Amino acid sequence: MDILWTAGQRSVAEVVERVGEPPLAYNTVLTTLRILEQKGFVRHRAAGRAFIYRAVVAREEARRDVVNHIVSRFFAGSPRDLVLNLLGSETIDEAELERLRSLIAGAEKKP
Repeated sequence: MDILWTAGQRSVAEVVERVGEPPLAYNTVLTTLRILEQKGFVRHRAAGRAFIYRAVVAREEARRDVVNHIVSRFFAGSPRDLVLNLLGSETIDEAELERLRSLIAGAEKKP
């Protein structure tokens, strides 16, 4: 998805070229793009013998969907438990803690 969000419309071969290390097989990328299309994240159009894929879901929307899925699936619907898990599993520097405090303060002000 990141490749389609940053590079725009791409064929399967172009996505394979941009994946980087370790390289992925053409069929692996094709299968992944087909699954993403079935889930409504991408669409394709024919261009000769190739299919050109493009993202139809914005990055932020996809992130929200994935986080909501993770919260419901692994944290019994509790965002609090997710946050506590993240805070307990990483070392967070003071600048990041301040950023989190600011986000929490902003959330508290919302109705």
